[in-house]
Amino acid sequence: TLEIGKNNIFREGVTVHRGTIQDKSRTVIGDKNLFMAYSHIAHDCEVGNQNVFANTAGLAGHVTVGNNVTLGAVTLVHQFCKIGKHVITAVGTVTFKDIPPYVMAAGYNAKPNGINIEGLKRREFSTKCISNIKKGYKAIYREGNTLEEAKKTLSNLAKNSNEIDLYIDFINKSNRGLIR
Repeated sequence: TLEIGKNNIFREGVTVHRGTIQDKSRTVIGDKNLFMAYSHIAHDCEVGNQNVFANTAGLAGHVTVGNNVTLGAVTLVHQFCKIGKHVITAVGTVTFKDIPPYVMAAGYNAKPNGINIEGLKRREFSTKCISNIKKGYKAIYREGNTLEEAKKTLSNLAKNSNEIDLYIDFINKSNRGLIR
């Protein structure tokens, strides 16, 4: 089946495939998404709410996309990947691994390039919240930690910041590994 929520915009040439019997048998699209020209959602994908897929952005099968994600033009996401909430990708990004919440990713074989500060500001995240999100990002990407070490640091940060829970939950659910 294919389940589409309310107030989505599908521009010209967009393709969306229904689910297959090899998975949950359904593709699900949330509410208030914008799918620009020739973007593609393959079978068995789950797309959250208030996302923007720029021209020719494409998801392979079994991909999960959180809320408030912006996929830049010609972004390609490999099958079974997860894209966290509040992610933004640059034009031409190709990812073979999961992209954690809040991350700005770019390049072929996507790499992290900081956090999506502008998107967070537009969504009225406080300065303190953004600061905490940056600390979490640094624990994962800038301090030379293994993922297990980063998770310990994130657990400590989460005591004072609900935003950090998104990182922890995402890492625990990641099957393909994180972009690094």
